Amino acid sequence: MSHDNPHDWWQRADLCYQDQQLYFSGHKVKQLAQQFGSPSFVYSASRIKANLERIRQALNNAGLGRRSTIYYAMKANRFAPLLRFLKQSGLCGIDACSPNEVRHAISCGFLPSEISFTATSLSQKDFSELARYDGLFMDCDSLHAIRCWGEMKPGSEIGIRINPAIGISRSCNEKLKYAGCGTTKFGIYYEQFEQALALAEQYDLIVRKIHFHTGCGYLSSELQQLDHVFTECMKFVNIAPDITRINIGGGLGVPHLADDQPLDLEQWSAVLHKHFAQGDMHIEVEPGDYICKDAGILLLNKTYIEQKRDTLFVGVDAGFNIAPEPAYYGLPFQPVPLLQDDTPLTAMTVVGNINEALDVWYVNAMLPSNLQQHDYLALINAGAYSSSMASNHCMRGEFNEFLLD
Repeated sequence: MSHDNPHDWWQRADLCYQDQQLYFSGHKVKQLAQQFGSPSFVYSASRIKANLERIRQALNNAGLGRRSTIYYAMKANRFAPLLRFLKQSGLCGIDACSPNEVRHAISCGFLPSEISFTATSLSQKDFSELARYDGLFMDCDSLHAIRCWGEMKPGSEIGIRINPAIGISRSCNEKLKYAGCGTTKFGIYYEQFEQALALAEQYDLIVRKIHFHTGCGYLSSELQQLDHVFTECMKFVNIAPDITRINIGGGLGVPHLADDQPLDLEQWSAVLHKHFAQGDMHIEVEPGDYICKDAGILLLNKTYIEQKRDTLFVGVDAGFNIAPEPAYYGLPFQPVPLLQDDTPLTAMTVVGNINEALDVWYVNAMLPSNLQQHDYLALINAGAYSSSMASNHCMRGEFNEFLLD
């Protein structure tokens, strides 16, 4: 969908203006705001399904066909109706990273055998609970994890999470990298890998999977870096004798700004084809961002508009604590008015109601100069790593969540 107005770069068939009214997933957003109130997260089941189906088609195009599995990274969004919808779709399993996530996924209908578990700094209590789930697949993130799992589940099959010392992220954002020049807590480095294999053998553990997740939010411009990541990770695969599965992590991103070029899944699948089409390895991918991020909006009520020095501020009735990505990672959530007209646009900075300097949603958003007449704003890309990371800071943690058909 092309637009004359560059500030409407985000519009698509299921999120766009029709007759000057903003529509999302077939619903007039103004009516959703009036019905649900604010702050409210609203998710589109149809968009989530379409995103999953695109990833599945890309895996098929990579020549992987039935040799691939999608695991939804539920840390992105754990809203129970959304998880139940994913289960009913049959399109994915669950990537979990805590015992409570495993329990929650099972309560939403997933079997332990449909859950791949990867986490860091696990306690003995964590291991004890996880060991009770027959069929749960454990990816060990450290020598400590191999040792503890081996003591509880000797003779079982495991994965090893590795750290290739090379990362990837949207626009080289260091806050979104799990691996790179700096040493991180994630995974086992190459110089420790043979020790890890020996430790697994000591406990009669069979290493069936290599898992790596090196960063988040990458788009088409980062695909060459993804190629390098795969090359480094294959060095681990090639010296492990019993590997049948490779988990390439997630990290697939969506545009946040007009200048962002969307992730081209044909190019992504070509990188996968280059590295994995030959042979019989089963490939796992665990996107959470790509599946849900652009399938959600956050509805906020405008509280005030006021000029302070050279900045025109727009206040809204929720802050960064219920959707921390802009504050934590510098990922802006584009504010969108619910009504489109010919009013000239003015630069405004959208801020929340939390008494912290971090509480800025968007700097210099181009919004209608008559915004005083608007009651609500919608923030796009709020479907992942928003409500799931929320806190009750300043005791302003209340919000609503809804899943649309």
